[in-house]
Amino acid sequence: MESPAIATVMQHLKVYSKQDILSLTKLRRFETKAGEQVQYIKEEPALEEMITQSNAQYVLFGIPEDLGARGNFGLGGADTLWIPFLQSFLNIQSNDFFDGSNVLLLGHFDFGDIQYLIDTTAKSDEERTEAYRHAVNTVDDEVEHLVKIITSAKKIPIAIGGGHNNSYPLIKGAAKGWHKAGVTQLAQINCINLDAHADYRPMEGRHSGNAFRYAEEDGYLQKYCVVGLHENYLPQNVWIDIVNNPFIDCITFEDIFVHEKRTFLQSVAHATGFTEDTLTGIDLDLDAIQNTLSSAMTPVGITPVHARQYVSFAAADTKPAYLHICEGATRLSDGRTDATSGKLISYLVTDFIKARNTEG
Repeated sequence: MESPAIATVMQHLKVYSKQDILSLTKLRRFETKAGEQVQYIKEEPALEEMITQSNAQYVLFGIPEDLGARGNFGLGGADTLWIPFLQSFLNIQSNDFFDGSNVLLLGHFDFGDIQYLIDTTAKSDEERTEAYRHAVNTVDDEVEHLVKIITSAKKIPIAIGGGHNNSYPLIKGAAKGWHKAGVTQLAQINCINLDAHADYRPMEGRHSGNAFRYAEEDGYLQKYCVVGLHENYLPQNVWIDIVNNPFIDCITFEDIFVHEKRTFLQSVAHATGFTEDTLTGIDLDLDAIQNTLSSAMTPVGITPVHARQYVSFAAADTKPAYLHICEGATRLSDGRTDATSGKLISYLVTDFIKARNTEG
C-alpha cells in the first residue's frame, strides 16, 4: 500500500481510471486506438508499487497550471492544453509504428484550488505576483516527488505542462530518482532546451523564467544547452552568465536561421554532444514554434516539423532523463484560441517514443 506520506505530498494528483481514459477515446470497429492500449493505475493506494511493476517504459502525466507563467508576468492559459492533448493522443492508432501499451497514463495535477485562492484574495497585482511565486513551491514539491518515484523505477517521465517553471522539479526529481536507481553516479543530470528564452533569470522567487537557474544553484543541473534562443529576448545579465559558465551553452535562432552558421539539425547535434556525458532532460517550449499559441507567442520561430525533428533526434541521440513539453495553450486569458495545439503535442510525444524504440 502507498504510505500516507506519499498521498500527502501529492495531494493535487488526480489518478486516472480505465473509465476516465475510455471516456476520452472514440472507439471504432476494426481499429485499435492508443486509449484502448495505454496502461493505467488499477489501485490508486498502491501508486508507487504499480508504477514499479508496470512493464511500460514511459509514464505520462499532465501539469496543467499557469501559476509559474503568471508569476513571470505572463498571460494565463498554460493550464488549458492537457485535456485537448489527451483527447488527441488517446485517439491515435496503436499499430506497428506506435504501441500504446508502452505508455502508463498516470493522470494530472490539479492546482485549481490554489489558483482560485490567489485570484479571490490578492488585493493588488504585486501581492498576486508574489502569491503566484510562492504557490510554485507547492507545485515544485509535488511534481518532484512524482518524478522521483517514476525515475527510481527506471521509467522515463513524459510531462505535459504547464509553465516552464516545471523544469526545476523535473530536473530535481529525475536527478534524485535516476541516482537512487543506480543509473547515475551523481544526483545531477544535464538538459537541452528548444526555446526562444533561456529561462535562466535571477532567483527572485520561483516562476516560469528561472527554473534552470534554481536547478543549477541547487546542484541538480550539471550542463545546460539552449537551442533557438532569440537574441531580442536575452537579458544582458543572463547572457553574461551564460558566456562565463563553461557548463552552459546556447545557439541563437539568428545564428541558425538568419546568419546560417549552422543548420537546425547541426545545432541540435551540438546540444546533444555537449550534454552526452550523462542522462539528459529534453525540454521543448512551444513558444519557440512560430504562431503556436503560448504565453509568449512569436510570429518568428521554428516550424512544427523542426520541433518534431528536435524531439526525434534528441530522443535517439541522448540518454533521456525525461521529456517535458510546456507553455502551450488552447485558450489564452486574453481570449485567443487555437484548437490544434493539443494535436501538435500528440505528434511530439509519439515522435519521442518512436525514436527511443528505434534506438532500442
